[in-house]
Amino acid sequence: MGIQPRSLERLAAALERLPGIGSKGAARIAFHLLAAPAADSESLAGAILEARRSVRRCRICNRLTEEDPCTICSDPGRDSSLLCVVEDPADVSVIERTREFRGQYHVLWGALSPLRGVGPEDIDIAGLLGRLDGSVREVVVATDPNVEGEATALYISRLLKPRGVAVTRIAFGVPVGGDLEFADEVTMARSLANRREI
Repeated sequence: MGIQPRSLERLAAALERLPGIGSKGAARIAFHLLAAPAADSESLAGAILEARRSVRRCRICNRLTEEDPCTICSDPGRDSSLLCVVEDPADVSVIERTREFRGQYHVLWGALSPLRGVGPEDIDIAGLLGRLDGSVREVVVATDPNVEGEATALYISRLLKPRGVAVTRIAFGVPVGGDLEFADEVTMARSLANRREI
């Protein structure tokens, strides 16, 4: 039998499955939630349930949104001939904070990783190809600067170049092996401004 109540252990185990949360952090959060006023825990639970009910993927770009299409895809001021491809929805937020990119996005929801069994059919490459209707002149590949991100960028380049679409890669102000999610606005802006053809 465990030292802690089973429900507390289950809560900590559930929290530990979240990205960036280890066992000690999960235990601290679980204790905090149980020590906080019940209204705080209920508010958190309600916010999670509401988000699960109302947030979905944009049918055009795959971003998380409450409106479909999302505000970026439906903005007539955005340049629809310029498409930025990212791995995760959080990457869009990082790029948007720079206020440098005025094109549209495509979220792959992952990166190629043969070692983990992630192939082109496991990320939204098909959706990206479906968006190339002749109006897209440049695709900026803004995948993470790690092995998986580089493999994905190269794969996209090989697919798109025969279609006559310019394919560029963000410059590396972003540290190799890092995640775009953690890049600051200035570094991200410079990476976009100094993108290169691949």
